[in-house]
Amino acid sequence: MKIAVVGTGYVGLVTGTCFAETGNTVTCIDIDKEKVKKLNSGKITIYEPGLELLFERNIKQGRLFFTTDLAEGIKDAKVIFLALPTPPGEDGSADLKYILGVASELGPLLKEYTVVIDKSTVPVGTADKVKAKIAAHAKAEFDVVSNPEFLREGVAVDDFMKPERVVIGTKSDKARKVMEALYAPFVRQGNPLVFMDERSAELTKYAANSFLATKISFMNEIANLCELVGADVDAVRKGIGTDSRIGKRFLFPGIGYGGSCFPKDVQALAKSSSDVKYGFRILDAVMEVNANQKTKLIPRIKDFYRGDLKGKTFAMWGLSFKPHTDDIREAPALYNIEELLKAGAIVKAHDPESMENVKGILGDKIQYTDTPYEAAEGADAIFIATEWPEFRTPDFERLTSALKSKVIFDGRNLYDLPQMKELGYTYFSIGRETIYG
Repeated sequence: MKIAVVGTGYVGLVTGTCFAETGNTVTCIDIDKEKVKKLNSGKITIYEPGLELLFERNIKQGRLFFTTDLAEGIKDAKVIFLALPTPPGEDGSADLKYILGVASELGPLLKEYTVVIDKSTVPVGTADKVKAKIAAHAKAEFDVVSNPEFLREGVAVDDFMKPERVVIGTKSDKARKVMEALYAPFVRQGNPLVFMDERSAELTKYAANSFLATKISFMNEIANLCELVGADVDAVRKGIGTDSRIGKRFLFPGIGYGGSCFPKDVQALAKSSSDVKYGFRILDAVMEVNANQKTKLIPRIKDFYRGDLKGKTFAMWGLSFKPHTDDIREAPALYNIEELLKAGAIVKAHDPESMENVKGILGDKIQYTDTPYEAAEGADAIFIATEWPEFRTPDFERLTSALKSKVIFDGRNLYDLPQMKELGYTYFSIGRETIYG
C-alpha cells in the first residue's frame, strides 16, 4: 500500500518506518528542510531503541522516503496519516493549528478516494473539524478516521509492531476495510482491532493516559503517607499489585511523571471537560499531586543541609523523563535542577542520551559528564532523577571513592534499604525509611 505520513516527529517517524517494514511504500512529509535533509541522508533524528535498524533497512530497500512537498508526498497515497504536534495552549487545550492547517491544504490535492487518519492525540470532535477543512476544497471522495497511537517511548517499535490493541474510529465501511488491510500484518496473533466511532476513539486515548497518570499519582500519595506512618511503600506496592483487578504496572512511586503525553493529555482532558461545564475533580487532583511530587526531595535536601546549599555539588543521574529516551519534556530532573541552582548549588549531570537536549535549554548553567562516576567526582551527594538501567548496579566502591560524602537522594527508589545500611550511605528515597550512614 502507498502511505503518506505528515509529520516526522516521534510518532510520525516510528509510524512511517514500521509501516515500511511490513512492505508498504511510505513517504514522510515535514516542513523542516534541515530535518528532511538529514533523514534523506540516512541520519535518524530521534533516539528510540530498535528504530535505527528499521530506518536504515527500509531506506536502503527503497520503501521509505522523505520530502518537504505535501503534494509530492501524498501523490497516489491510499492513506494519509496526520502525525503532527498538538502542543498545549496556556489554558491547557490542545492546539490544532498544525493539523487543521494541513487538512485545509489536502482538499484540492486528493485525486481519488483516500483515507485521512488522525494519528495525533486530539480532543473529541477533531475528526469532524478535519473533515470540514478537507471538504471545503475536496475534489475526490475521502474519509477521516481517528487512530490514536499508544506508543511508549523506549519500546515504541515493539508497541507498534506487536500492539496490544489498535483503536480505530470510523463509521465508514469503506474506511474500515482499508484499515483492516493496513493493520492485518500487525495483529496476526489475534490482538484486536477495536472499531468504534471517531469521537469515542479520540476520547479513548485521553482516557487511557489520564488513567495511568492517576495510577502513578495515587501511588505517590500512598508513598507520602507511608513516610508519615512508618510504612514501606515497596511492601504496599507488592501487596496491592498482586491483585489482578489492580495489576503490577504503574505502581512505582517516584518524583512524578513527565514526557510528552501524560502531562499534556491530562491537562487537555481536564480542559475538554471544563469546556462542557464538567468539573473533572480527579484530574485536577492528579495534576496538583504531580506538580508537588516533582520537587518532593528538595525540602528534604534543604533540611539535611540545614537550609544552606551554596557551593554544594550534586551529581544529577538522569535527565530524560524516563529511561531509554532522549525526551526531556516535563522531565522532573529539570525542575529539580532549577531549584538546586536557585539555592546556590552546583549541578554535574550525566544521562546516556539526553544531555545535548538539556544543553539546548540550560547551556552552561550545569556541568555535563561522560559517566555517572565523573558526575559523582567530588560531589556532596547524588540525586537520581531517571531510572536508567546502568544506575541500578553501580560500582559502589568506585562511587564511594569519587564522592565527597556518602549521600544519595533517590527519586526512583533504585536501591534496597539493607544494602544502603550495609554500605554506610545516608539514603533518602520515596515512601520508605530514611537510612543514616
